[in-house]
Amino acid sequence: MSSTDQAALGGAGIDRFTGRWVGAGAGHFPTIDDFEYSEEIEFAPTPKPFVTYSSRTRGLPDGRPLHMESGYLRPTPGGELELLVSQPTGFVEIHRGTVDAEGTLALTRLTLAASPDAKPVHDVRRVMRVQGDTLTYDLWMAHGDTPLTHHLHATLHRATDR
Repeated sequence: MSSTDQAALGGAGIDRFTGRWVGAGAGHFPTIDDFEYSEEIEFAPTPKPFVTYSSRTRGLPDGRPLHMESGYLRPTPGGELELLVSQPTGFVEIHRGTVDAEGTLALTRLTLAASPDAKPVHDVRRVMRVQGDTLTYDLWMAHGDTPLTHHLHATLHRATDR
């Protein structure tokens, strides 16, 4: 990666997210039972000026697979970060935002596209925070007749081993 590409990553705040994160979270929504999950998130460097993103969750305490998604986190020419997310449930999301002085990336949804067979998700909002070696996030979702509602909160810690 060129020094210009490296500067773009660091200047936009991607460097604070890079790494593997492990932890747990809890979910709730008016139409389902509350649940807890373990999660691994990875923001992996590439030779290009972006990082790959992947998230895998498992139910607690039984370890059953729950959700996965993948994509990219990349700087934009305007100094924002853009998160592109693809889900096997038939959704693609594009969000943009900036990292503030406290390490919070409040993302604004630009696009939410769904396959014809996907569930009726109408909106998604994401906020991620990195403070030291702790990553937290919150996710809101509008689904069916339910308006935008807080759905997930998780706390993960930077992993030092594989």
